[in-house]
Amino acid sequence: MDNLTHSVVGLFLARAGFKYATPRGTAVLMLAANAPDFDVVSWLGGNLTYIEWHRHITHSLFAMPLMALLAVAIIRVLGRQPLRWWPAWLIAMLGVASHLLLDLTNVYGVRLLLPFSGRWFHWDITPVIDLTIWAIALLGIAAPALGRLVGSEIGEKHKGAGNAGWAVTALFLLAAYDYGRSVLHNRAVAIVDAHRYNGLTPRRSGAFPTVNPLVWTGTAELSNAYVQGDVDLRANFHTGDMSTFYKAERTPAVEAALRTPAFQKFLTFVQYPLWLSEPALIQPGIAARRTRVRLLDLRFGNPREPGFAATALIDEKNQVLESSFRLGGRLR
Repeated sequence: MDNLTHSVVGLFLARAGFKYATPRGTAVLMLAANAPDFDVVSWLGGNLTYIEWHRHITHSLFAMPLMALLAVAIIRVLGRQPLRWWPAWLIAMLGVASHLLLDLTNVYGVRLLLPFSGRWFHWDITPVIDLTIWAIALLGIAAPALGRLVGSEIGEKHKGAGNAGWAVTALFLLAAYDYGRSVLHNRAVAIVDAHRYNGLTPRRSGAFPTVNPLVWTGTAELSNAYVQGDVDLRANFHTGDMSTFYKAERTPAVEAALRTPAFQKFLTFVQYPLWLSEPALIQPGIAARRTRVRLLDLRFGNPREPGFAATALIDEKNQVLESSFRLGGRLR
């Protein structure tokens, strides 16, 4: 989830009453709600380092106490005033937990069990940036400010009145929204899973969120291909509207690409892997005896609109000439 959302949820938790646990409780909660994203420094190491370490140990249950303590320590040092360490640490734990929960709702997911297991957990119900969640955040912030403005006009005195009520309301609306999205997600997955494609039954089915909660990107894995397309819950579903993407055979060229660091690290992240293999062009219209191998994650793009992708150029002796990894496409 984006850091604006994490920050606002930390603010709402503070306004709901947890800020009174310690001096500068609001600052503690807002920083703790963003603390797991301290791993953004991995971006400095390039795309491969980022894909390996983003949402890594800092997003695990094991690291929660440490991330909470780090947030408290930073506020203590920057504020240069005493804190109530034990209550501050407890509310910081709440802030970190809110971060993990929000990240769990989107497609990217989190590895909650590190360092014991690298398994990804993801509910696939919200985009990383969700405009409806932003609207709920705006309501929770603007409503009490508007209330104070109106009150001042009619002579009433407000000293933070209404902040707690609107914060709790916003948190409730956020939870209700995510629950509603989960119901719609389950319905979309059931629709995709209930059909046959190219005469084959899906091995597994998924649905990825779009901006519109009623429209999902349905994906079904078959034995030899993936099918993918929009699932509009307001309309009838037609299998003919789904695009088919065939999996490449595990040729020696594909096996060579698989041994490169770019592919090995990407494979620890990818959930819907699509292998593609095609002749490489060294000049316009002229194909050399070289093969370009690509690995995509269909959660973030497809062959027509590639997103996260590892690519390798393989020669006629199945030697790797070059390999790379790129970020991009639809960041759900």
